[in-house]
Amino acid sequence: MTLFIFIGDMLVMAFMIGLIGWLGFKGNSRDIEFAANIPLDDEEHNG
Repeated sequence: MTLFIFIGDMLVMAFMIGLIGWLGFKGNSRDIEFAANIPLDDEEHNG
C-alpha cells in the first residue's frame, strides 16, 4: 500500500512539474502574469 501511495505521489509531482514547464515555455509573459494575479484580484472593490 505504501508503494502505491508513493508511485501515485510521484505521478502527481511529475504532472505538476510538466505543467509548470509547459506554461513556462509555451506561455507568453502577459498570460503568465495574468494567471499569477488571479488569486490576488478576486476581491470586489466597492469604492
